[in-house]
Amino acid sequence: MAFVTLSNSGKFNAMSRPMWRQLQSVFEDLQQREDLRVVVVQGAGGHFCAGGDISEYAAFRFEAASLREFHEDDVWPGLAAMLACDIPLVASIQGNCMGAGVEIASCCDLRLAGREARFGAPIARLGFPMAPREAALVARAAGDLTTREMLLSAAVLDAATMYQRGFLNRVHEDLDLVSETRSLAQSVARLAPQAARLNKQVLRMLPAAPDTSNAYDYADSHEHREGVAAFIEKRSPRF
Repeated sequence: MAFVTLSNSGKFNAMSRPMWRQLQSVFEDLQQREDLRVVVVQGAGGHFCAGGDISEYAAFRFEAASLREFHEDDVWPGLAAMLACDIPLVASIQGNCMGAGVEIASCCDLRLAGREARFGAPIARLGFPMAPREAALVARAAGDLTTREMLLSAAVLDAATMYQRGFLNRVHEDLDLVSETRSLAQSVARLAPQAARLNKQVLRMLPAAPDTSNAYDYADSHEHREGVAAFIEKRSPRF
């Protein structure tokens, strides 16, 4: 199990440009770790991520080329590295989860939140839209209705609402979130790691028709044989 912690002290872990680049690097490195079975993504200091680091914006947001460079060369490669990671990703969300935080959470496979967590992308108040690929990412994870509400009315939604709308798997009391996240991550880690990675590869192909050319190459693998044998023998599998 590995932990990726978003940290930007005093700014509720708002994502700076160096943080986006580091996010890409970290997840590209994690992807190479054959020993890893689960990654927990969390924020430091009681918050997940409050969005982008607005103190940087004046340096690049007001010119099309530099704005494109920010979104396409900094932000999207970080998110893409998360999406390309075959290891199951569990988001543990406390406090503020805004803008970039929602985007990062949208890259995770399972999402848990504390009851006091808040979600939104109120960038309409700042006078700019969400970048196209980032908006598509959030819409896939949060749903069209919720994404439109966040972007068009600057709505900030509570954890209970996000759970009801299918963005969150579970909501826990804030004091219990760390232990509940670890419990879920451990349950994921006990399962067959190869199967998890193959499932993620297939899920990335959807909604396009999956490529089945190599879909069954796992047939003679140890995990496959062990999982079936353990079930037949009424014992716990040894993955």
